[in-house]
Amino acid sequence: MCGTCGCSDPANAVTLTDLDKGEQALLRQGAITAAPNHHHHHDHDHPHDHDHDHHNHDHGHHHDHVHGDHAQGDHVHGPHGEVIALEQAVLAKNDRIADRNRGWFEGRGVLALNLVSSPGAGKTTLLERTIEALRDRVEIAVIEGDQMTVNDAERIRSAGARAVQINTGAGCHLEADMVAEAVKSLDPQAGSLLMIENVGNLVCPAMFDLGERMKIAVISTTEGEDKPLKYPHMFRAAEVVVINKIDLAPHVDFDEALCTANIRSVNPEARLFTLSARTGAGMDTWLAFLEDERGEAFGLAGE
Repeated sequence: MCGTCGCSDPANAVTLTDLDKGEQALLRQGAITAAPNHHHHHDHDHPHDHDHDHHNHDHGHHHDHVHGDHAQGDHVHGPHGEVIALEQAVLAKNDRIADRNRGWFEGRGVLALNLVSSPGAGKTTLLERTIEALRDRVEIAVIEGDQMTVNDAERIRSAGARAVQINTGAGCHLEADMVAEAVKSLDPQAGSLLMIENVGNLVCPAMFDLGERMKIAVISTTEGEDKPLKYPHMFRAAEVVVINKIDLAPHVDFDEALCTANIRSVNPEARLFTLSARTGAGMDTWLAFLEDERGEAFGLAGE
């Protein structure tokens, strides 16, 4: 998993920038994928990640005991001597926080969507056009994930939505605790749409639940028809797939029917949208989907 990439660098810093407030916070120095370096680690998982004015919590104590006496490479030993893969421990911790995020989103009535893609597929442009079309009817807040810069968050603000930027440094994906901190800063209101633009990567984001209602994979015609076959785990994890830049299809010999067949071969249940965020072709269907999903999720139809 991420133990072989920059996510495991103990010097890696993850930051959260709130452009409206002009504030930056250090979310993490080092990564949770790093091997434990002490003998007995108690992770007392108190759900205190959010503002208590808005979050109802179960204050039970969840103990994640990692006996790292003989931690070697990709495993540690459990309380009875069994070998525990670090990947499993990392994902389990992430999933606990994701569950709390999901409960908060559902309790508040916030529709959280996780947009994933390769770099350059057009996620940010799609978000800009979505915000411009819906901002008079729906409150939209955005969590931007990139390794460096606040460029995309600035674009989102210019389009008319509130945004915070998470910079993951060497990290290749967002994690649930990062989203929890970003949500505290954004404080999305009841009935709003929270769009999470993940770091451009079709590998690790497939494994990390952020507490979102669904993952939405965005691919572009310039990437070729076989992207779903090359990255099947992501396309299986996504409930929705957006084929973007359809206006460029004739210029890159893109075969839409073949791409659709490839998506269906790995995820027959995926809902598909074909559009061009640049020209607006197909956007009406996409926007109607978002409003319908919001209404269905939280009983907001007709608002």
